[in-house]
Amino acid sequence: MIETAGASRAAIELIDIRKAFGSAGGETTYAVDRMSLAIRAGEFFTFLGPSGCGKTTTLRMIAGFEEPTSGRLLLDGKEVTGVPAHQRNVNTVFQSYALFPHLNVGENVGFGLSVKGVAKDEIRQRVKAALESVHMAHAIDRKPSALSGGQQQRVALARALINRPSVLLLDEPFGALDLKLRREMQMEVKEMQRKLGITFIFVTHDQEEALTMSDRIAVMNNGVVQQVGGPADIYERPANRFTAGFIGDMNLIDARVVAHDSDRLTVDAAGGRFDLPSTLPLQPGDPCTLAIRPEALHFVEGEAGGRVRFSGAVSEAVYIGTDTVYSLTLADGARLNARVRNGDGQPMPRTGAPGTLACAPSAIRLLTQ
Repeated sequence: MIETAGASRAAIELIDIRKAFGSAGGETTYAVDRMSLAIRAGEFFTFLGPSGCGKTTTLRMIAGFEEPTSGRLLLDGKEVTGVPAHQRNVNTVFQSYALFPHLNVGENVGFGLSVKGVAKDEIRQRVKAALESVHMAHAIDRKPSALSGGQQQRVALARALINRPSVLLLDEPFGALDLKLRREMQMEVKEMQRKLGITFIFVTHDQEEALTMSDRIAVMNNGVVQQVGGPADIYERPANRFTAGFIGDMNLIDARVVAHDSDRLTVDAAGGRFDLPSTLPLQPGDPCTLAIRPEALHFVEGEAGGRVRFSGAVSEAVYIGTDTVYSLTLADGARLNARVRNGDGQPMPRTGAPGTLACAPSAIRLLTQ
């Protein structure tokens, strides 16, 4: 079933897309397997996943650099499966900026228009407008070698935008930048996308980058889309164990269902028994997973006031500036990490001392896979 794009029209539709990349032991393996989703016009959409999950292959199929083995691909409602890259109204920004070293900034940005035979006056005007949009008009006569990494990235963006694509594809474009510059560019590109209203499709393995920039995210693993949703939905309501473990820090605890009521489950986990809100169709004896964010856990002394409690010994405390990350080893050997803000008045046990962590029942998400 295709992931719908809501009321907005779809800029890109991928319908049952598969991309085979070889065979192992006589069986065909797929870089992308039965992907069906729609990307809304004007949204910032991100493919997120580990290396080799199929996200860049998906981007290359949208661009026309790769053809799907099967399935259909639509751009602005028109079939483009089999249409060559240069005939699609999309442009791509790569991690390697690929600027011509012998041309200045203005010549690099206007190169594509020159090849198309656009009049020089129009090229000049469009180059100026494109460079102004990325705050690089002052460097129009400079060579790429005279620019910083961040400035070269802006020029690469201007070169992609000057052709007025309906979709801009970005393949890990900030991978070569240092952390501070990377974060600056994230904010700049997101603001640029809002102003231009162009559909941006972004590929990254960086969870924080995806959460910061995206309107929606498709989490991928082994060529399969695991979940599609907004940043808050992906982070707070992961659909499965992979998404829960890949997005941010997450405690994942094996559990087994003991009893099932209409809106509650009783489970055994980590040496204890817990009564939790859930509408999952699980039966006694079924396995499941408790997923708890470290920031939802707090140390308590005495009664926990209706919260779920986990007791054990503090095995590690790592100071990371504003917070300290504590590890609690439970009776069955499982470990829980808690991220506690420094100076917030919570009781802080010493390493090796007993401790009890607690959280609201609603902070625990039950997963079936």
